[in-house]
Amino acid sequence: MRARKKMSKSEAPSSSLGALRSDLNALRAEVKDAAGEVGDVAGNRAAAVMRSAEGVAERAFCLVEETSKEWQNDAEGWTNDHLASARESVRSQPLYSIMLAVGAGVLLGAFFLRR
Repeated sequence: MRARKKMSKSEAPSSSLGALRSDLNALRAEVKDAAGEVGDVAGNRAAAVMRSAEGVAERAFCLVEETSKEWQNDAEGWTNDHLASARESVRSQPLYSIMLAVGAGVLLGAFFLRR
């Protein structure tokens, strides 16, 4: 243990304030360093989360793209399968087909031009 030096009454507050000031400055520096380290850790974690989210989004996009291609192929196949029967119906009943097309056009026109 160090021996305490006796101070006069005028020196005691001044040296105590100086010691307190140096302690506060040291504490401020330590807090600043700790805050910087916390910021680095948080930044690294945020970057990892972003990379993970990008991976999930990319997988979801690929899945949607594959599903839409499958649906497109299914619709194309169904259309090709039923196109022959539709052509045959139009050729066997042309007047009925024209009336059906005009009726559909009138209904769509009324629906879209309605205000």
